[in-house]
Amino acid sequence: MQQAQPANHPLQVSGVSLNSRLIVGTGKYKSYEVMQEALESSGCDVVTVAVRRERLYNEQGRSLLEFLDLQRYTILPNTAGCFTVEDAVRVALLGRDILEQLNHRGAGWVKLEVLGDKKTLLPDPCGTIEATRLLVKEGFQVLAYTSDDPIAALRIKEAGAASVMPAASPIGSGQGVLNRNNIVLCLELLKQGDPTYPVIVDAGVGAASDVAISMETGADAVLLNTAIAHAADPVLMAHAMRSACLAGRQSYLAGRIPKRLYANASSPWEGVISYIPGE
Repeated sequence: MQQAQPANHPLQVSGVSLNSRLIVGTGKYKSYEVMQEALESSGCDVVTVAVRRERLYNEQGRSLLEFLDLQRYTILPNTAGCFTVEDAVRVALLGRDILEQLNHRGAGWVKLEVLGDKKTLLPDPCGTIEATRLLVKEGFQVLAYTSDDPIAALRIKEAGAASVMPAASPIGSGQGVLNRNNIVLCLELLKQGDPTYPVIVDAGVGAASDVAISMETGADAVLLNTAIAHAADPVLMAHAMRSACLAGRQSYLAGRIPKRLYANASSPWEGVISYIPGE
């Protein structure tokens, strides 16, 4: 009998129970078939899909949605590539319309991105807050991408976001967690008064160690795409990310030892019998 993984409790996001704390994107893969294998290997429950119509079809006219098991995965539409509030709201409404036609449980969810410029792809904090307010009024459950600025993250939560998603580093950069302290501060502020509020680290992951570090800060989940899709072996990398997510979560819950300046012997010095040759 396979033993259950310790401390592997489901995550609640917008009323949906997720067994996996890894959220995986669907872009940038060499083929839809490779994407399918990688998603399976990752063990994820939620996949993100860029809604803009030109991204739903490849060069052969095949639809991305045809390669996703809509019974298994919760689809999280995202507003990737939107640089204005108006664009982001329009794309979110389009995503909801598509999923409502499919009678899919992800209808009403949106991963909100309002980007500041095309070079850095850093979020526009003011635009994100405004778009969050508008989409919440439209009945959306907004999971909002933001920088690792704790105050900006808090303002987005106050605007009604169901989850705030601070970036580890710029989108697709593979730099990993650049400022761990800021992520910890985001967690502290966002979870004040509600320790169950879901905080998801998003963007910049490059390797499995980045996922483990993110989870060890106390983050509830990690969202990534490029690190898997552009890996030499996406399927193997997806499995590595899956293992790292679980290990990081368990490490956080187990409670690490404090860091010390000096050594601390594993075995006590007291009671050690010295051996002197010739005695």
